[in-house]
Amino acid sequence: MGPNKVYDLIKDLTAPPMRKYYLLTILIILTACSDSSNDQGREIDEIQLKDLIEHSSEFDKQIYSFENGLHIAVGYGIANSIMVEGKDGNIIIDASDSVAEAEAVYKKFKMINANPITAIIYTHNHGDHTFGAAFYYNLQEEKPMVIAHETTNEYVERIMGILNPIISKRSSRMFGSELSPEEVINVGIGPYLGVSQSPIGYIKPNITFKDELKINISGIDIELYHAPGETNDQLFVWLPKQKALMPGDNIYRTFPNLYTIRGTPHRDVKSWIQSLDRMRALNPKILLPSHTKPLNGKVVMETLTIYRDAIQFVHDQTIRLMNKGFSPDEIANMIQLPQEIADSPFVREFYGTVRWSVKSIFNGYLGWFDGNVSNLDPLSSIEYAEKLVELAGGKENLFNALEEAIKNEDMQWALQLSDNLIALNYEIESSLKLRKEALEYIGNRALNPNKRNYFLSSANELNPDYEAQPLLPQTSELLREISIDMFFDILSVRLNPEKVEGLNYRVCFGFNSGAVKTITLRNQVAEISSINSDCDIQVDTSEQIFKEALAGLRNPVLTIASGEMNTNGKRTDFLNFLTKFSD
Repeated sequence: MGPNKVYDLIKDLTAPPMRKYYLLTILIILTACSDSSNDQGREIDEIQLKDLIEHSSEFDKQIYSFENGLHIAVGYGIANSIMVEGKDGNIIIDASDSVAEAEAVYKKFKMINANPITAIIYTHNHGDHTFGAAFYYNLQEEKPMVIAHETTNEYVERIMGILNPIISKRSSRMFGSELSPEEVINVGIGPYLGVSQSPIGYIKPNITFKDELKINISGIDIELYHAPGETNDQLFVWLPKQKALMPGDNIYRTFPNLYTIRGTPHRDVKSWIQSLDRMRALNPKILLPSHTKPLNGKVVMETLTIYRDAIQFVHDQTIRLMNKGFSPDEIANMIQLPQEIADSPFVREFYGTVRWSVKSIFNGYLGWFDGNVSNLDPLSSIEYAEKLVELAGGKENLFNALEEAIKNEDMQWALQLSDNLIALNYEIESSLKLRKEALEYIGNRALNPNKRNYFLSSANELNPDYEAQPLLPQTSELLREISIDMFFDILSVRLNPEKVEGLNYRVCFGFNSGAVKTITLRNQVAEISSINSDCDIQVDTSEQIFKEALAGLRNPVLTIASGEMNTNGKRTDFLNFLTKFSD
């Protein structure tokens, strides 16, 4: 049976919830019966894929309970939620990735203890930890405290704001949000990402801190410490009486995303190590991570130690080889974890990879330039493709090379060849079809879920009937939690310079909250300020109505016509102004 038939059979036979067991059985049979003359690399990949399938057991849906009223919900979404029972109320640590996920978890928590929720703690800003908070917040009249680091809301708004289009697209690919359930084995740190499947319920923190916060909530002594790692706003929760540690995303049962292919601010690896050392100094007995299963006993300290050593090894060896003058790609091919570290189940590359981490560390210290002068101002992709075609003896020869690469299952080379043919718009339909084949081949054999899902999602986007689905559908409730400043930042980066060439124009906004904003178009940029004078157009409305109009939840024409947005007689001018912020 050929390799393509293998994956066709898997797709036909698999369906939740038994998907992983079908996959495992099929792969064992097929690898055992495979022709020894086949590509050995492919056989190894199939065996490794079995390990990824087995890794799904980390997310079996279950509530784990410990003494002193500690409970952790695993497998209800990509991230775990934790409940700490207090005397007269309960504390929720991380609130799942959507209102629906939070509700499902709460049904189980309520069966254990139905006391009101007195506090919600965010370990960091990521949506899988924050977007379910509205469910808990709205359960009762007396609203709970919402506690986070002082910068958490800033990072939430950054993701929801100016970077939302690109982060959403890349996140969707990385987590396989647009793939069928049969195609997604798991997402490395959880069974799936559910954020796009139900309403988002983010609640802005109402208690924040900088370095540490020691507080008693419902009779429970809680210590919160700023612990940069996977995010700069990361914190960990320490319950001193219970000797229980909640590390957020600074440790889970897979090699960490020291760099994530969806794209985030630089992750300070040195600080990540220091944060883990701070946790180790507490000598915890119970570890309740925000992803994968909990741990207790002596394995907690053993795991924290091997994890921080893995990170330090990659960091230190990258720096050592950087100082010897090696490039990021060279270093990525040179570094392998020591066997005593690699043998740990906590550093299998089911989420982050050593190769990606090396490149991120290099970039974090030295920036994008790898030191090779040839890469300082390289040819454009089209220029490079044209010269490659000339070298190959014509576009047809380059296309023939692509077909040959596909035939020989040299799929990475096939991808790079297709880049050039697509840049030249040559035999575009056939080139895209072959590119899709290469993407599917690599994706189906990838051990790392991020890589697997990204490749398969990219292949899916080449289907003729593909329609992109929003990863973060916006609601009026969500918009209320986001500052008006963010929306003006969005307008600034959406300005189309071709539409404002030569314009010098000012539009002023007055909101019933008392806030004042001004957009000045000048030199093909949009200056945002709070100076309201010499306005060509004056717009008066509420912050919420303006947010909804920009988010597409309201029709601006109808909103102006209804009087909810007053343009002071310059409706046509204002609508024309809004067109400057679109392609």
